[in-house]
Amino acid sequence: MRVAIFDYGAGNLHSLAKSLAAPGVDVVIESDPAAAVRMDALVLPGVGAFTAAAERMTSARDVMRQAISRGLPTLGICLGMQLLFDSSAEGPGEGLGVIPGRVRRLDAARVPQIGWNGVSDARDPLFEAAPLTIAYYANSYVCAPDDERVVTAWSIHEHDRFPAAVRAGRAVGVQFHPEKSSTAGVEFVRAFIREAQR
Repeated sequence: MRVAIFDYGAGNLHSLAKSLAAPGVDVVIESDPAAAVRMDALVLPGVGAFTAAAERMTSARDVMRQAISRGLPTLGICLGMQLLFDSSAEGPGEGLGVIPGRVRRLDAARVPQIGWNGVSDARDPLFEAAPLTIAYYANSYVCAPDDERVVTAWSIHEHDRFPAAVRAGRAVGVQFHPEKSSTAGVEFVRAFIREAQR
C-alpha cells in the first residue's frame, strides 16, 4: 500500500511519516498534487498557512477533489482538515471543497490554541479503534461546515465549540495532531491506514 503525504512546503513531516509506517505500507512525501492522488491513500499534513498550501494545490485542485470525492482514503490533519473545505478566513485561496463550508478564526482570548484539549461526542469508527478523548492542538482557525452532520467529534477552547473531526465518505479531517497525541493518537492514524486497506 502506498500512502502519500502531500508536501505543501511547510513543517517537518518526519513524525507524521513515522506514525503512518506499518508493515506493507510505503509512505511517500509527494510535492506534486496530481501524483499524490495516484497513491492508495492521501494525507494532508497539519503545518503551514492556508493560502500558501492552497496555492500548491492549484495545478491539480480539480484532480485532487475528484479523487477524494470518488473515494480515495484521505486524512486531513489541522491545516489539512481545513483544506477539505471551500475557503478560509486566514487568507485568500480556494480549498478542495470536498466538505461545503468555511474556515473561521477561533473565537477566544487565547489564540492560537496550543496544547492538550478534550475530544468529546466522538462517533467515527476510527475513534472506536482508538479511544482518543484528549488530543494535542496547535491552531488559530477551525472549520465551520455548512451541514454539521459531517462532524464526528467536538472540542471546546474557552467558550468556542468547534469540530474536532469531520468525515465525508472516506475523507476524514481532524483539527488536532494525532501524530503528537501520544499512543492513542498514533493508534488513530493506524486505524485510518487499516480502514484504507479495506
